[in-house]
Amino acid sequence: MLRKPVQIDKGRYPEKLRSYLENAIIYDSSCSPEARVVFIDKDKGFYLKTAPKGSLKREAEMTKFFAGKGLSANVLEYISLDKDYMLTERVRGEDCTYYKYLDDPERLCDIMAESLLMLHGLDYTDCPVPDRMKEYFQTVDDNYKKGLFDLSYSGADGEGRSADEIYRYLCENKGLLKSDTLLHGDYCLPNIMLDDFRLSGFIDVGNGGVGDRHVDLFWGAWTLNFNLHTDKYRDRFFSAYGKEKIDVEKLRLIGFAECFG
Repeated sequence: MLRKPVQIDKGRYPEKLRSYLENAIIYDSSCSPEARVVFIDKDKGFYLKTAPKGSLKREAEMTKFFAGKGLSANVLEYISLDKDYMLTERVRGEDCTYYKYLDDPERLCDIMAESLLMLHGLDYTDCPVPDRMKEYFQTVDDNYKKGLFDLSYSGADGEGRSADEIYRYLCENKGLLKSDTLLHGDYCLPNIMLDDFRLSGFIDVGNGGVGDRHVDLFWGAWTLNFNLHTDKYRDRFFSAYGKEKIDVEKLRLIGFAECFG
């Protein structure tokens, strides 16, 4: 995870957060224009995320849910004022884009698959998001109407197809996807934390909830290709997870859905 030393105006943060910021070295760890993340190098370390008002509520709820299972950081504060502020403890270790892990891609691939299989086997009772697929396809509908479309996510299955064709196919077949598994929702290398090749937790779980396992499987295969610059680990990832649990048609549907963001 990138960390760049920065100076911040502590007075611009809510009073409840200032004690964490005092006498601490601050690093910018942002990786998205939608939110600012700073690492507070104090005690065992904290992360403070700032984003538009209301946008971190879901992430705070899902992070607490994952933390209750020992799989994410404890949420120390969630404050919604002019902006949203979420303060969490640090998850030990480094994310999977750390050079040590990228330099051993086969081991990394296997750990990713094993960690995902473990996650998908957990009890999701009382999950704050009980039907993620309903929301997932609402996003598809909304973005189709806005004209947002990126065919690259469909892979070879989408070659030569228009947005209208892919959207129509989704409408006809989306019933195949069920909300019956606890998802991370954005299962990519930067969101998986390892401590010397042992899973220490997940971060950025705001898109998680109870949904179809193929959402995480799609993104797991995608991130290996994207971050390792090769698709040769795709079959290894699926084999380590368990190919008997994977439906190729459902993966195709997720790829089509992701074309609409």
